[in-house]
Amino acid sequence: MPPFTFEIIAHDKKSRARAGIIHTAHGNIETPYLVPVATRAAVIALEKEDIKNLKIQALLSNTYHLHMLGLDKKIKLYGSLHTFMHFNKPIITDSGGFQAFSLGWGKVHNARKLGFIPQQDNLNKILEKQDPKNRYALITEKGVKFRSVYDESWHFMSPKESMRIQSDLGADIIMAFDECTSPFSNKDYTKKAIERTHRWAHLSLKHHNPKQALYGIIQGGQYKDLRIRSAKYINALPFNGIAIGGSLGKTKKTMHDILDWIIPLLDGRPRHMLGIGWIEDIFECVARGMDTFDCVEMTRVARHGHLFVSPKSGGTFKNKFKLKLNQNKYAKDKRKIDRSCKCLACKKYNRAQLRKLFKSSDEKYKRLATIHNIHFMLTLCKNIRESIKQGTFQALKKKWIR
Repeated sequence: MPPFTFEIIAHDKKSRARAGIIHTAHGNIETPYLVPVATRAAVIALEKEDIKNLKIQALLSNTYHLHMLGLDKKIKLYGSLHTFMHFNKPIITDSGGFQAFSLGWGKVHNARKLGFIPQQDNLNKILEKQDPKNRYALITEKGVKFRSVYDESWHFMSPKESMRIQSDLGADIIMAFDECTSPFSNKDYTKKAIERTHRWAHLSLKHHNPKQALYGIIQGGQYKDLRIRSAKYINALPFNGIAIGGSLGKTKKTMHDILDWIIPLLDGRPRHMLGIGWIEDIFECVARGMDTFDCVEMTRVARHGHLFVSPKSGGTFKNKFKLKLNQNKYAKDKRKIDRSCKCLACKKYNRAQLRKLFKSSDEKYKRLATIHNIHFMLTLCKNIRESIKQGTFQALKKKWIR
C-alpha cells in the first residue's frame, strides 16, 4: 500500500463539513482544500518561487495534455513531476476521462460540466449545427480515441494506458479512468457510461502503480438512481479515495442534490470534487462533506481581469465575489484589491494600477492577478478549515453566502 492515509480531525455539528489531513509521501494536505491546477506541469504566469511563496499545499496536472505534448516520457526521465516541476509536495493527476467529455460530446453539444450554454433552450438547433465528426474524442468499450488539440494526431487511451502514463508522471494521487458524460446525454446513454466506468474502475485498480494512491470516480449524471448505484459500486471497491465526476446537472441546486444523494453512502475515505471551485461551490460542497477540489477558473479569470474580493471589499453572491478591472470605475480607484488580503499584488498595487497593467496587456499583470486569486482562495480554505475546528463554520458560511 502507498504511504497514504487520511484522518478526520473535526466535524461541523450542523452539517457534514469536516476538517482533515491527507498524508502522502511528499507531505500533507490539510482539508478542505482547493488544489491549484498546473495543467501542463506549470501554473500559467507563475514562477516556482511564486508557488513556494504562496505556500501551495498540492498541485494537479493534466494527464491528457502532458501525454499529447509528449511530456510524460520526458517527466519519467526526470523521475517524477515533483522533480520536473521543482515541487516537492503532493501532486495529483487526473486520468484523461474529463477530456473524453470536453473533447467528445461536450464539444458536439457545446456543453459545460455544470450548467448549460447560453443557447440552452435551443438544443435541437445546437445539435443540427454540430457534426459528431468535429469531436476530438471518440468513446469505445476499450477506451477513448483522442485527437490531439496540438497537432491533430490520433491517440488511444485505455484504463491500462492511463495508469501507465500516470505512473510515469509519478503523482502521489491519481484518478481512475472514467467516462464523464455530457449534460445533454440521456438516461440510457448515461447508464451505459457508468457501466463502462465501473468496468474501467476494475482495470484501473488492476493496472495502477501500487505506490500511488488511486481514487475511484462516481458518475451517473443528474440521475438520482444512477448516481446512487455508482456511489455504492465505487465505494465498495478498494480505492484510496473517492472522486465525484461527470455532468453535475443544469443548476447549482442539482449539484447540491447529487451530493446529498451520494455522500451518506460513502465511508471515511477522502472525497475529491473534480473541476469545481467557485467560492459559493466551496462552501456548499464542504457543507455536504467534500474534502478537496480542483478548478482552473481562479487562475483563468485572473488573466482575464477578474479578481476575487471578500464581502468586506464588495464581494457578493451576485457578483461571484469578483471585481472586473475593465470597468471604468476602477480607473482611479486607489484602494487595494481586497482590504483583508496580504498577497504581493495587494501589498504593492492598487486597483487603478492593476487596471492600467491589464489594459496595456502587461505580462506583469497576469502574474500579479494569478498570485492574488490563488492567495485569496487558499486563505479562504484555511479560514474554512479553522472555522470547522472552532465550531464557527455556519457563521462563516452565512457571512459569505447570504
